[in-house]
Formats: sequence, structure tokens, C-alpha cells
Amino acid sequence: MSIYSQVAANKQKTFFIFALFIVLLSGFFYLIGLYYGDANGYFVLGLIISSVSSVFSYFFSDKLVLFSVRAVPADKGRYFNFYTAGENMAIAAGIPMPKLYVVQDASPNAFATGRDPQHAIVCATTGLLDMMDRAQLEGVIAHELSHVKNYDMLVMTVVSVLVGTISLVADWILRSMWWGRGSRDNDNRENRNPLMFVLLLVALIVAPLTATLIQLAISRKREYLADADGALLTRRPMGLASALAKIAGYPVGMKNATTATAHLFISNPFKKNKKGDWFVNLFSTHPPVEERIRVLKEM
Repeated sequence: MSIYSQVAANKQKTFFIFALFIVLLSGFFYLIGLYYGDANGYFVLGLIISSVSSVFSYFFSDKLVLFSVRAVPADKGRYFNFYTAGENMAIAAGIPMPKLYVVQDASPNAFATGRDPQHAIVCATTGLLDMMDRAQLEGVIAHELSHVKNYDMLVMTVVSVLVGTISLVADWILRSMWWGRGSRDNDNRENRNPLMFVLLLVALIVAPLTATLIQLAISRKREYLADADGALLTRRPMGLASALAKIAGYPVGMKNATTATAHLFISNPFKKNKKGDWFVNLFSTHPPVEERIRVLKEM
């Protein structure tokens, strides 16, 4: 697959995710409506929430992600090396200079967000900026800018917001069912079909799980592709390889990362996923770091 076909596929994938999210959440609310005796009303509510969330995630998901990890704009004087590396790699990639943000966290990591190269953001932790030498920093930034150039970050950022929305809605419904003591609820409880109650509970469990699987289903090959494109930009595959080794070797995960945003980062922000841990890797958002390093060394 060429770079151009990868970009086109990622744009199509974004709209497919929007459509799947709307269908999933609307159907979820329809089941809730069947339980409460107002299927059509709840279906419309689900359609409105999913549509608004989709539009919001497209235009504002980058800001929400930055807020969730407590990122702040990088001061050019303080992070001058970060700025110059970002400028050089943006020129090499042929895209506008992205906005640069930092997260106060000792754990080394980085991610890109934004809906297109004109609205791109590259964010790095202070731990990464302190730990990397120039070649390693350029390798990390080149990797993230490859995500920007290939429109990977649009797909990843949108998915992080939509997964979070489904999880929040499921949690809200569970809490309402558990703590709800309204008179109307008490009056209608005996008339409800017990089977519908079981189906609703299943939906409350399956919906967040399905959303997570959608998140995981976004091909992990995009990491290999970004590694390869990043190495092509810097002409130094070992710069990125040694950066990944440093990131993977740090024993402590990030403080503000969440499961909804984990797939955005260059490496798993929670824990290492070793090649032999097949069960962990099955549910991991990233390929094994050892395998990525091996591929880079063979370039």
C-alpha cells in the first residue's frame, strides 16, 4: 500500500468509525428504551448523542485529549531543542510546523493529535525531552509526524473520544439503574419483561467492550508504517530504535494516560508488552517494542 492509498484509506476509515459508532450507540439506547417502555424516544436520544459526539470528536477531540493528559504549550525558550527538531522534521515531511505541547511526566512518551496536517499537534512528556539525545528526539518526532502525514492521528484521536463516550454512557445507565428510586420506576417495575432486563445488562457490558475492540481493531501496522516513514525522514533508523528502547526500558507508566487515549502514544503508556506475552499482546494497542526495534535495525 502506498502512502497516498494509506491516507485515503484512513480518511474512509474515519467516516466508517463515525457510522459504526452512531449505529452502536443508537442501538444501545434502543435497548434501554425497550426496558423503560419508550424505545423510539430513547433511540432518538441515542441518535442525537452519537451524532453530536461524532461532530464534536472531529473538531474538538484534540483539545479534549490534551486536556485529559494535562498538556500545556511548549515554551520555545525552555524546549528549544524540541522546537528545532520539530521544525526540521516538518520540513523533511513536507507538512506545516505542528503545534508543540508538553506533559509534566517523568515517563518518556509522545503522541500526535489533530484532524489534519494543518491542525496537527505533537505532544511529548518532559521525561522524553530530558532523556533523548538529538537523534533519538528527531526519530520520535519523525514517527509522530508520519502519523500526521498519513492521517493516522485523525482516526486514533476520534476513536479515543468515541470510546470514552460509550464508556461514560454505559456507566451513567448502570448508576441510574442501581440508584434510581423514582415512583414511576417502582410502578412499572413489575410490568417489565425480565428478559429485557437481562438483555439490557448484557448490552451495558458488551457496548464498552465492543467500543474497545473497535479501538484495538485499528491496525497496529500503522505503528510499523510510522516507524518506517520516520526512519525515512531522518535517514537514521537507529535513532528511533534506541529511543524506543529507552522508552520501553523506563519502569514507571504515565500518570495521566487513560485506556481511551493509550493507543495515541508512541509506546504503551501503562506497561511493557513483551513479545512472548501473547495474551497481553492480544489486547494491546501497540506491537511489541522488541519487534519494532528488530524491524528498524534491519532497515
